[in-house]
Amino acid sequence: MDNNTQKLNKMHTMPVRKLLFNMALPLAISMLVQAFYNVVDSIYVSQISESAVTSLSLAFPIQNLMIGCATGSAVGMNALFSKSLGEHNHEKANKTAGNGILASLAMAAMFVIFGMLGAEGYYAMQSDVPETISGGAAYVGICCVWCLGIFAEILGERLLQASGRTIYTLFTQGTGAILNILLDPVFIFGCAPLGVAPMGIAGAAVATVTGQWVAAVLALCFNLTKNPDVQLAPKYLEFDWPIMKKIMTVGIPSIVMMAIGSVMNFGMNQIFLSFQEYGETAAGVFGIYFKLQSFVFMPLFGINNAAISIIAYNYGACQPKRITGTLKCSLTAAMTIMLLGTAAFQLIPDQLLGIFHPSSTFLELGQSALRIVSLHFPMAAVGIALGASFQAMGAGIYSTITSLMRQIVVLLPAAFLLSLTGDVHNVWWAFPISEVISLLTTLFFYSRIYRNLIKPLYQTNA
Repeated sequence: MDNNTQKLNKMHTMPVRKLLFNMALPLAISMLVQAFYNVVDSIYVSQISESAVTSLSLAFPIQNLMIGCATGSAVGMNALFSKSLGEHNHEKANKTAGNGILASLAMAAMFVIFGMLGAEGYYAMQSDVPETISGGAAYVGICCVWCLGIFAEILGERLLQASGRTIYTLFTQGTGAILNILLDPVFIFGCAPLGVAPMGIAGAAVATVTGQWVAAVLALCFNLTKNPDVQLAPKYLEFDWPIMKKIMTVGIPSIVMMAIGSVMNFGMNQIFLSFQEYGETAAGVFGIYFKLQSFVFMPLFGINNAAISIIAYNYGACQPKRITGTLKCSLTAAMTIMLLGTAAFQLIPDQLLGIFHPSSTFLELGQSALRIVSLHFPMAAVGIALGASFQAMGAGIYSTITSLMRQIVVLLPAAFLLSLTGDVHNVWWAFPISEVISLLTTLFFYSRIYRNLIKPLYQTNA
């Protein structure tokens, strides 16, 4: 039995719980490492000034959108690639990989242009603090101009994931993240023995893109040497509209979801900045919250990404029991992680915030934020776990709608109305409120997915 057949048998026959664990664990660990280096960035930058922390917070919408575009095209490629493998159509799988590369290159080009022309204007429209504008524009400019590294890294990792070789993503993301952590103090504060002058917040960006490019090179090497399911030959790098359409049918909703997150972050920053007394501090707290919550959500997204591949493969192979079994296992794991996260945010907010050298005002605002927002974590676990079926089974529009409900349609209006009370602490209650509506929407859509797509497979196999 050749290696390719063994991999296909793994996706088709390995017990679902073991398969999900084997595929999700490397992803979850590598994403945890990535979350760790995001926090390390903020820890180092917090030693510069509170304005530097705010600069990173205001950069988040752009970074989130960039990663969303990279992930969206890769997820669309991932779902179709896995489905093609499930159908034993390797020619289509290779064409899918080639068109995924073309989509990623086109999207990366847009961010390069923004990094060169729009970074300073982006900050100037949000802040009138010179340090915040100059530091943030330098940070975003570097991350955007050199963004091809993150696009290549994510696409390469999704190819490994789609064919069941997630262990290699642990090395790619882990190596990139560790390199970022090691280079942060070198570029931020300078290193005389190496001839590196202090670069401040721009140094954090240089460390970030360096780690991304190294991870991208590793991902390419692993796909070329360890992944016989994909052939990155020039003949597959030809635009194929039917395949590109299918990639983007799944990918665009994923991109829109991340874009929605960027709009939400931008909107929330504006709401917090509207408080004259606490404006920049509240925006900084909001950014730190997102750094900390990544420790909870990143493992969950690792499980979710693995579940998408498994569900897509078994949907193509007409195996409904493995689809529902995957959803049950991922839901159990997601709920466990989220309950642990809620407990940490409720019980030790002081310790979590203390690593960022907070002022007394920053600490007081942060304590309230972590305790209120974490109340929505268990509900998010259910929504995200069940939502894996939407993308894997070609109903990505459902994911878009639920994200709209969670992050814009309900969250921003609720946050704005709560801000009118004049108490910045009340704004955080918008998160639990929006999650309730999003969860109800997710449950409704999943009932339709089950009734129209999963249940008929049971009847066919009866």
